[in-house]
Amino acid sequence: MRRIDRIFVHCTASSQKQTVQSLLTYFRVEKKWRYPGYHYVISPDGTVTQLLDEAYPCNGVKGYNATSISIAWIGGISNRRKSIDNRTDAQKDALVELLSRLRVKYPTAKIMGHRDISPDRNHNGVVDPWERVKDCPCFDAMVEYKDL
Repeated sequence: MRRIDRIFVHCTASSQKQTVQSLLTYFRVEKKWRYPGYHYVISPDGTVTQLLDEAYPCNGVKGYNATSISIAWIGGISNRRKSIDNRTDAQKDALVELLSRLRVKYPTAKIMGHRDISPDRNHNGVVDPWERVKDCPCFDAMVEYKDL
């Protein structure tokens, strides 16, 4: 089994109308990736779909895939194509449940958002909003899940 140091939370940066199948097609056809971008994806109704066995690295966060698990919720883009935390209550509940299970399995792994890997350009010890390369997952996962 791989050593898991981080559990990354993502959004798909799409409409909540996106389907799991269209997401898989995007990874395979457009990105031409052998493995998908996430291990798990959570649909608006709270359904959790495993896209890849945890034994394999996905394409979630460049430079961190070998030692991480990636989870995405479908959504994260408003009708005006702006980043937004538009998770449904079912997605929020499913995220907590899945992260809780993964926390038991990987007790030393740090839960964080994709955006938290952005460089700390001003070296103040915090990735400030203006330093983020991505907004994903459109909320502060480190704060929201600190007690898991």
